[in-house]
Amino acid sequence: MLTLESFKAARSVLQSVLRPTPLIHSPYLSKNCRNNVYLKPENMQATGAYKLRGAYYKISTLTQEEKDRGLVTASAGNHAQGVAYAAQAAGVAATIVMPTTTPLVKVNNTKDYGASVVLHGEVFDDAAELAAQLWLPISLKLVLAAAGVTVISTVPR
Repeated sequence: MLTLESFKAARSVLQSVLRPTPLIHSPYLSKNCRNNVYLKPENMQATGAYKLRGAYYKISTLTQEEKDRGLVTASAGNHAQGVAYAAQAAGVAATIVMPTTTPLVKVNNTKDYGASVVLHGEVFDDAAELAAQLWLPISLKLVLAAAGVTVISTVPR
């Protein structure tokens, strides 16, 4: 269960990594929605998306033994870049399986953050299937993005 303390712990870890993204009032959207609408420009983060938040925090919680085994994930872009950035910062090897249809800029950015990229399949599900196959035999940590929250599953021994 998430607690205020867990959010404070995550904020403490993330403070040195995240760029401040203040809320920006949108007069146009506010008028059209008949309410005050504010935008949070998470595209200003180092990886261009909010996905960095969850990936970085979860990777920071891994034990040294887990870090030594490495990470694997499947992504079509933003999650991949967040995991690759966070893994590089933590000195963790990361393998990211991406669909062959992933925009080249996202593939290259992921590689530039130090991840090993495997292009597989035309859609995310194909990439996720291969990531799961890579994960199980060698007990890597499997990093998944779900509803905006990054979850790292532990392989039972």
